[in-house]
Amino acid sequence: MEYMKGIDGLYIQEETAVTLGKFDGVHRGHQKLLSRILEKKNLKSVMFTINGRKSGFVLTDEEKRFMLEKTGLSYLIDCPFIPSVSGMEAEDFVREILVNRLHAKSIVVGKDFHFGYKRGGDATLLLWLQKKYGFQVEVVEKEQYKGRDISSTYVKEALEAGNMELVNDLLGYRYFISGEVLHGRRIGRTLGMPTTNLVPSTKKLLPPNGVYLSRTRIGEQAYYGVTNIGYKPTIGETFRGVETYLFDFDGDLYGENIDVELWKFKRPEMKFDSVEHLKNQMQADIAFGKEYFFEK
Repeated sequence: MEYMKGIDGLYIQEETAVTLGKFDGVHRGHQKLLSRILEKKNLKSVMFTINGRKSGFVLTDEEKRFMLEKTGLSYLIDCPFIPSVSGMEAEDFVREILVNRLHAKSIVVGKDFHFGYKRGGDATLLLWLQKKYGFQVEVVEKEQYKGRDISSTYVKEALEAGNMELVNDLLGYRYFISGEVLHGRRIGRTLGMPTTNLVPSTKKLLPPNGVYLSRTRIGEQAYYGVTNIGYKPTIGETFRGVETYLFDFDGDLYGENIDVELWKFKRPEMKFDSVEHLKNQMQADIAFGKEYFFEK
């Protein structure tokens, strides 16, 4: 997969099948659009993403690229919502970007897709322009879950509520947090429960602080465990971290890049009267996690 950022110098020689949108989270609805362009084997597949926000993403740019690398997508175009794009009239965008630069022969969008200056373009306009510019348009119905359209808004509502089972159903994969394992205060090690520590990107939308049942991917290996998200108030941290205890793992992961998947919310983050009380609760969380993963 080739990654391109912005529209300066943007040009693809081959004929393409293009899908456009924000694609935050690459949820099941987005995957439906992606599958349509991947089906067109005679065309190079292009995902054109447009987003003007700075933070609050279900997937960071790096996580999105990691996910899409595995799909067979030919090109990922990351286009910031800058004036040269936001101020472009809808038909100008079609002609200059989709036709002249991307050589689009197939365009796949959702029913609610809008583009161009003041959101003046939509699926209806694309259908009207397809004969003029020599491409075919497919307008895809929304994917639904229990009668509600799957959307980034729906995913974020569930995530902000800590409902990881619903989040994962909407995404079609396990929500995860990626990062490099950093040195912590080694409190877990002194308690006989060594942990991994990540500091997530400030752009990443996290669920509420608390303890979650999790699975951590380390290369080709995966380990179940329990993860705390928050400031560890008993110890007192100044940053919001992601700390994970891995079941049946004894190794040095410092400097390794890992992905922590969140499966289920266990309890909110709490401040304990003593480190001993914290240790007792950690042991209870670990016992609960092992029962959940290994005895259900």
